[in-house]
Amino acid sequence: MRAARLIKMVLLLQARPSMTGPELARELQVSERTITRDALALSEAGVPVYADRGRAGGYRLVGGYRTRLTGLGRSEAEALFLSGLPGALREMGLDDAASAARLKVSAALLPSLKDASDSAAQRFHLDAPGWYQEPKTPELLPAVAEAVWDDRRIKARYRRRDAEVERELEPYGLVLKAGVWYLCARARTAFRVYRIDRFTAVDMDGQVFDRDEDFDLPAFWEERAGQFVRSILRAEVVVRVTEDGARRLPYVTDRAAAREALAAAEGPDGQGRMTLTLPVESHEVAYGQLFALGPDVELLEPPELRALFADSSERAARLYR
Repeated sequence: MRAARLIKMVLLLQARPSMTGPELARELQVSERTITRDALALSEAGVPVYADRGRAGGYRLVGGYRTRLTGLGRSEAEALFLSGLPGALREMGLDDAASAARLKVSAALLPSLKDASDSAAQRFHLDAPGWYQEPKTPELLPAVAEAVWDDRRIKARYRRRDAEVERELEPYGLVLKAGVWYLCARARTAFRVYRIDRFTAVDMDGQVFDRDEDFDLPAFWEERAGQFVRSILRAEVVVRVTEDGARRLPYVTDRAAAREALAAAEGPDGQGRMTLTLPVESHEVAYGQLFALGPDVELLEPPELRALFADSSERAARLYR
C-alpha cells in the first residue's frame, strides 16, 4: 500500500507545479504527518521532492524531474475509457484504477495540456439515473464486474418471481440503464440478460471462458431492449389526439410505440385531430398514461376504457365546477 501511495504522490507532484501538505493528504487520504514522512522517504530514495516552508509553501519536484512510472496497467487503461462515468466506476469498484490512470496520463502530458482533464470534467457530466429515482447500488456488482473484466465463469443464485434459481454463467458485459445494472451473459449456448440487483449470491469458479469474438454488446442490448419493450406492449387502444396531444404523447407512453403509431395515424380531420392505434402495456396502464393528456386525447376504443375516461372526466369537472 505504501509503495503505491508513494508512486501516486510522485505522479501528483509531476502533474502540478506544487501541492500543499493538506492537498496531498486529501488526495492520498492520509494525515499530513504521513505526507511529511512520505516526502522524506522519497528524498532518501533519490526522488528530488522539495518542501517550501511558510504559509504559501508546499511540495514540488526539483529540476524538471520526470518519473518513468507512467505506463498504464490493463485495469487502469480499461477504467480510463470509462472515466466519464464516475458513478459507474465507483459502483463497479474501479474508482482507484481510474484515478491512477488519470494521474499517469496527466503526468505524461505536456505542461500546456495539464488542464485537459479538468477542462473536460467541467464540460461533460453523465447522470445516468432518471429523475425522481434513488438507485441503490447492487451489493454484488463489484464481484460481477470483476468476473466480466477477467472473463471468468460464475455460479449465481438469482431471484426469479417467487423462487431462486442457480445458473452457471459466462459474463460478457454490463449495461447501466436508467440507474439499473444489467448483466449480459451466456447460459449454456444462449445469451440472456439478468438484473444484477436480483442476484443473491455470486461465486467465481476460477475458470476462464473463451469469449465469442462476434459478440457485440451494444448491438445485443439494443436488440434485447427492443424485444422487451415489444413483449410488454400486449394491448392496444384507439385514440384521437390534437396537435398538442400528438406532441406530448411520446412523453407519457413508450416513445418508439408512440412515434410508430403517429407515423401511421389517420388525419388530421377538420379539427386538426389525428386518429391512431397505440400499443400499450395494459388498459390499466394506458388509463394512467393517457389521462395525463387531458382534453388533448379522446379515448375511442375499447368501449369499457372509454367509459372509464368519461366517468373520470365528469367527476373531475364536478370537482372543479
